[in-house]
Order: sequence, then C-alpha cells, then structure tokens
Amino acid sequence: MLMLSVTVVCQPQATTRSKTLDIYFVDTEGGAATLIVTPAGESLLVDSGNPGERDAGRIARAAKEVAGLKQIDHYITTHWHSDHVGGIAPLTRLIGVKRFYDHGPRSPIPPDVKPELMEAYRQVSQGKATTLKAGDEIKLKSNRALPPLRLRVLAADGIVLGEQPGAPQIQPCGKEFVPMPEDTSDNARSVAFLLSFGDFKFFDGGDLTWNTEHRLVCPANLVGPIDVFQANHHGLDISNNPALVQALAPRLAIINNGARKGGEPRTFATLKGVPGLEAIFQLHRNVRTTEADNTSPAFVANDEESCKGEFVKLSVEPNAKRYTVTVPSKGTSRTYQVR
Repeated sequence: MLMLSVTVVCQPQATTRSKTLDIYFVDTEGGAATLIVTPAGESLLVDSGNPGERDAGRIARAAKEVAGLKQIDHYITTHWHSDHVGGIAPLTRLIGVKRFYDHGPRSPIPPDVKPELMEAYRQVSQGKATTLKAGDEIKLKSNRALPPLRLRVLAADGIVLGEQPGAPQIQPCGKEFVPMPEDTSDNARSVAFLLSFGDFKFFDGGDLTWNTEHRLVCPANLVGPIDVFQANHHGLDISNNPALVQALAPRLAIINNGARKGGEPRTFATLKGVPGLEAIFQLHRNVRTTEADNTSPAFVANDEESCKGEFVKLSVEPNAKRYTVTVPSKGTSRTYQVR
C-alpha cells in the first residue's frame, strides 16, 4: 500500500500561501469547476459550472475565502456546454478574471450550444480569448527552487496532439476496442490537458467522449501514466473509455458528478479495475445506484441531493513527492506517494 497517513482535519481557512500545488474540485451539482493554485500563487480555473448565481458563488467562495485569491489569473472553458461555461458571467461580477482560453468559436453555432452563453462569454472576455490547440502550453510562473511546473494541451476542438487538423483518425490498438457512433456534440471538442509538477501528473479531459479518448492513447499513449485522473464527463459511461483509463493507470480518480448525474456504474467498474488504483473520490453520492457503485462515504463530499456544495481539495507537497486529498465536510485526509 502506498497510502501514507490518515488524519482528521478541520474546515480549512484562507492562509498565507504555502509552496504547495493546490487543486480544488468545486461542487457544481454535475457541472464542472476545477480551481488550480500554483506554488507561486498563480491561479487557473477550469470551467465555471451552470448558469446562475449558485455555482458562481461557490467558485468565488473557494477562490477568495479558502484559497485566499484576489483574482483568477487564467480561465479555461473546456467546451461550450452550459454546465461548463454557464457560470462565467456571474462569476466575473464576484471575482476578476484576467485571461481567457477556449477551443475556439463554433460557426455556425451547433444546436447543443446556447448562443446566449457564448455571447455572455464573448462580452466578459472582451473578445480577447486565446484559442487553444493541441500542443499549446499555458505558461505558469515557476520557482527555480521547486520542481518544474507545466500545463500542456493534449486535445482541443476535436484534434488530438500529433493529428493534422481536418483529418483525425481512429486507430484501434486491438480487437477489444469497439468505437461508439461519432459524437458530433461539443463534448468531443473539449480541451484536455496534462498538468505536471515535478513527477506529479494530473489529467483533465473536460467532457471528452469515447472515440476521442481512444485517440489519446492509441496508437501512442500521449498521457499516462499519471497520478490523478479527473474522470471525464462527470463519470458518464459514454466517456471514460477503458483504453484511456487503463493507459492513464491513475493512482487516484476524482469524479465531479452530481447526485443524479454522472458517476455511472460502468465508469465506476472501469476505474476500480485499474491495477494500482488506490482511491476514488466523488463530489456527490450517486443516489441512483447502489452502495457498491459509490466509493467509501468518507471519500464523498456531498451525501444528499440538497447540500451545501462541499468541495474536495488536493495538495501536492513542494518537493512534488507526496500529495494529500482532503474532504473537509467529512474530516477526511489521505496522503499518497507520487508515482
């Protein structure tokens, strides 16, 4: 076992910045909002949850009251669905956002994308968002006394690293791969990236779906092995292709699901089948399935549909050799060795 410690923690308060790399998985009830704070105190928010004030308020509280931030330095919209970009306009009224990134506009706007949300995003970004492409990097401040920090885009706008735009290929690695029908939604165009801090590696694939996931690891494994996997697409089973998950070989998985969205049994079984996986954390207990298809209650931030929006926090130590995951609502803390 690589698990190193179990302790009880109190509700965190904003403190003077340490040199840890912190990742906050904010509950947006089946949407997405992942807040990254670097050892230098630079911040990057990935997605902004659903439309309205609720999710924006939760993100702002995590940023200002827990992480001690005064602004968001970088904001990535992985794709244009409302549960990922819906909260950006109200969020900017609560905390400033400096730089915006996305996979590029869709023209004409497809039926699964709401034009009013894209327009709201255009207004708050003042039309100055950066379009990310596979292979791009977002330059983050580094401390020479600490391990190197790097964020590299592996997929964007339906193109995977190494593919030529307009000609992506599905190349099965074996007979066991069965492609799903082509996904024409914006999910398949999600920005996916690998964040590394020394030997620590974290993968966030937005809502990438089955066939695009496969292209990340076949014929070449562009991602794994990693330490922490934020399950794609809230843990839905049209994503989280076993070919990807096995190639990632994560030590830890975190599912940003809702009480009735995501965290599906097939995905849960796929994750549990990974050799060396030590734990699965969930933002919500899946009330639609059985106890066997949920992780340990100590690793679930929110048990009921009606909840306060509790979060999960991950902190990588300054030497990037260990990381700790806490569930403040449960007083749970676990420390793991970086692979």
